[in-house]
Amino acid sequence: MAKGDNEHRMLFDLRSGRRKNLVKVVYATLAVLMGLSLFLVIGGFNIAELFNGNGTSSADAAKPYEEQAERIEVKLKKDPEDTDLLTGLARAQVNAGNTLVEVAPNGARAMTLEALQQYQQASETWSNYLDASDEPSAGLAQLMAPALLSLAEYARSSTESTTNLEAAVGAQKIVAEQRPTLNSLSTLALYTYFIGDYAAAEKARAEAKKLARSASERESLDKQLDEARERAEAFEKEAKEAERQSKKAAEGGGTPENLETPGSLSEALGGSGQLAE
Repeated sequence: MAKGDNEHRMLFDLRSGRRKNLVKVVYATLAVLMGLSLFLVIGGFNIAELFNGNGTSSADAAKPYEEQAERIEVKLKKDPEDTDLLTGLARAQVNAGNTLVEVAPNGARAMTLEALQQYQQASETWSNYLDASDEPSAGLAQLMAPALLSLAEYARSSTESTTNLEAAVGAQKIVAEQRPTLNSLSTLALYTYFIGDYAAAEKARAEAKKLARSASERESLDKQLDEARERAEAFEKEAKEAERQSKKAAEGGGTPENLETPGSLSEALGGSGQLAE
């Protein structure tokens, strides 16, 4: 969650040929994977719930939140460590971002540059909030985690993606610690697999299984998280190989013709992982 990036340079340039494929990383559409992986655990739900959205996506809908954020920012100049103000600002920024995500008639969601800019601002506010707060709010953390995942999915590099995903894990950990439920713990396990901390993921998984209401629910959880771990391990290997080849190409002053690029989870699930035009 880097601070002060006024130009929001963390975003993909998805029109740049080879770079379009090369920069794709293991974390693409992790939010989608979360929804699909936990479907059998918590039942069906609208993927928009991951963003606390209401299915709308227009500049007009975002305007009230943007104006609210501007008013709060004025107040923060007098007291930049006021946790209530920081909480309100982060919520306004995430809500603005959620309304700027385009939603097709069939319910498919397409990320926009404007939405990601709002999430980036929320990420910076979240960083300030964590510095100022002795006991972070689980409610705010739950709102932030999907936004941070979106930043991870559309990050400009694997380093930025990892940073944002680690931040999402941190937010989800706050939720799981304060509100330990089957959903919060299994989601924490899923997130944590994708930062490569398999021991911590298995610990969260074990805690989630204790809260399962039946043997079939535990079996379903195991099945979905086994698949998630396998995908995490596979894409981690692909990402590392792509980074190795990219580094080799850069040292040689060009891009090798046989450069293999990592597939994205978005592609694996039938999505594009691209920003809306």
